[in-house]
Amino acid sequence: MKKIIVAIDGHSSCGKSTMAKALARKVGYIYVDTGAMYRAVALFALRHGLLLPDGSVDAAALEVRMPEVEISFRLDPETGLPQTCLCGEVVEQDIRTLEVSSLVSPVAALPFVRQALTRQQQRMGDEKGIVMDGRDIGTAVFPNAELKIFVTASAEVRAQRRYDELRRKGQDVDFAAILRNVEERDYIDSHRELNPLRQAPDALVLDNSHMSIAEQDAWLMQHFEARTR
Repeated sequence: MKKIIVAIDGHSSCGKSTMAKALARKVGYIYVDTGAMYRAVALFALRHGLLLPDGSVDAAALEVRMPEVEISFRLDPETGLPQTCLCGEVVEQDIRTLEVSSLVSPVAALPFVRQALTRQQQRMGDEKGIVMDGRDIGTAVFPNAELKIFVTASAEVRAQRRYDELRRKGQDVDFAAILRNVEERDYIDSHRELNPLRQAPDALVLDNSHMSIAEQDAWLMQHFEARTR
């Protein structure tokens, strides 16, 4: 069975990472969460006070300090899943807060951030055998990927999933605020100057609004097997 690159793109909070992790674990591929990489940059900006008085990112200050941003992944010995590290520190929980979520799309829209992380991501796929999810994997990072998936779901369904996830983690969150965040991220992701979120012409579309995790995993495995035979 030949090794391929699986590129999974789509809107925020539609389960891309969940299905990508499950597929990688099942077929023995390397999984890379590119969304976590952009979240790590947003966390770096937040921690270092690289914000303007209105709360937006100070792009000029971030660009100067971008060479300091070291992102890597470390396997969790208990779960066998990759954990995001920022400058050597595991920040998997820190990057999932609503505060970081509100910054990640504006940060990801900055051309110098996208260019830096795209180069890192492309190096990760040199040997193939990789599952990568994000916003522009099938269009900009790996335009020649053998299997491209574009995942979507309604904004309300995605907001509810995010709300439930954060509540399970013990965070006190407001559904209306999460829905606004989802809609704002959709707009920013689709209208940014460099590599906006869009469906690649050869991508398979998966609307998982009313699918169980088991159903979407079976759908993805079916298409993976078809491309690797």
